[in-house]
Amino acid sequence: MAQYLVLIYETEESYAALSPDEASAITADYMAFGEKNAASIDGGNALQATGTATTIRPDGSGGFTVTDGPFVETKEALGGYYLINADDLDAAIAVAKQVPARFGGVEVRPIMTFS
Repeated sequence: MAQYLVLIYETEESYAALSPDEASAITADYMAFGEKNAASIDGGNALQATGTATTIRPDGSGGFTVTDGPFVETKEALGGYYLINADDLDAAIAVAKQVPARFGGVEVRPIMTFS
């Protein structure tokens, strides 16, 4: 069994425009996904908005530059993730297709193992 990271990318503006009832419905969809796939999920979290991000980059002289904001500006931002177990990539994709990412999509990446 291998581990895969399912990265959830969506537009933050879409979430900001939701009514409380719509936000509750989306939360319920994510909770249902988690319950349905509990046997495959090893962990996961939602992330705060990109405005809370801090980026750290080497400055080329042995130090670092620390700036507010995400590393890159994109239309869809990383909003959360699940760490899942699956027999193979096809099984991981089958789980990832169930993530209720209404305002974007998901990316599936295998976890690198070192021996």
